[in-house]
Amino acid sequence: MMIDRRFFIGGSLALGASACIPPDQSPIGRLAAELRIIEAAGGGTLGVEIYDTVSGMAVGINRDRRFGHASSFKFSLAALLLQRHAAGLIDADRRVTWSEADLLAHAPFTRERLATGATLRELARATQVTSDNPAANILLRNLGGPAGLTAFWRSIGDEVSRVDRYEPEMNNVPTAEFRDTTTPAAMARTVAKIVYGDVLPEAERAELKRWMVETQTGLKRVRAGLPEGWVAGDKTGTSGLIGGTEYNYIDIGFAEGPKGQPPLTFACYFRARQSEDSMQPIGELTLSRVGKVIKEFAEPERGLPIVGKIY
Repeated sequence: MMIDRRFFIGGSLALGASACIPPDQSPIGRLAAELRIIEAAGGGTLGVEIYDTVSGMAVGINRDRRFGHASSFKFSLAALLLQRHAAGLIDADRRVTWSEADLLAHAPFTRERLATGATLRELARATQVTSDNPAANILLRNLGGPAGLTAFWRSIGDEVSRVDRYEPEMNNVPTAEFRDTTTPAAMARTVAKIVYGDVLPEAERAELKRWMVETQTGLKRVRAGLPEGWVAGDKTGTSGLIGGTEYNYIDIGFAEGPKGQPPLTFACYFRARQSEDSMQPIGELTLSRVGKVIKEFAEPERGLPIVGKIY
């Protein structure tokens, strides 16, 4: 289906031509159709799950398709450290050191602190807020490696998400790869359990949410499409195939609208085969358009029932 990109000028996500009208005319069906239009305009594969943490209702597309985490796994890694610290299983304020050999590309925090080291808590914040790659590897080694993080997901009911390798190898996830992957449906619910459920005590939940709000890498993605005044935080990921031209843009997080609207979580994955230079703006624009759908999903007139909180 050919999509005139001028269709999106002014921020409209209306269905437009009658050929785009979906068989499902329910509010959820129309929102899913809007996501399909966004996917077509981006020229790639878009996986999305938007999850209402109060009613348990959700909308998405390609929600059970596997996508690579890239750096978005670092959100769960930070949560794992805070959970173990709260349980007395590890001291998050223990200082650790590392060497030049541990440094990788994108090490804004660990390179600066090479001489002095840092606490595990500082590393968790750095890998969440700045996406520092060596910080993630150091944390993984202290938390049982990739198997330890995968076990954490299983312990909170996520039977889908997995991590198998360290940075940077874990970023090489072609379409058919099973390792180092998740699905939008699984991750949106995992974010809900961590941010709004009982996975973390209240103080640790608040700390992790602050880190998510402070994360600057998401400002041009989903959060760019949310209305002014919303409170939102996220963790992004960006990766490309080694020696290839397939690029992945990821954004997972939470969004809180005006008082009275339920908190939402989201998991968005966009994969396309284009050059790196053209992929950057297309990936960010595609994910920002999802932010507009999140706003529509949160509106009371979508007609979804509000039931008791599920966590």
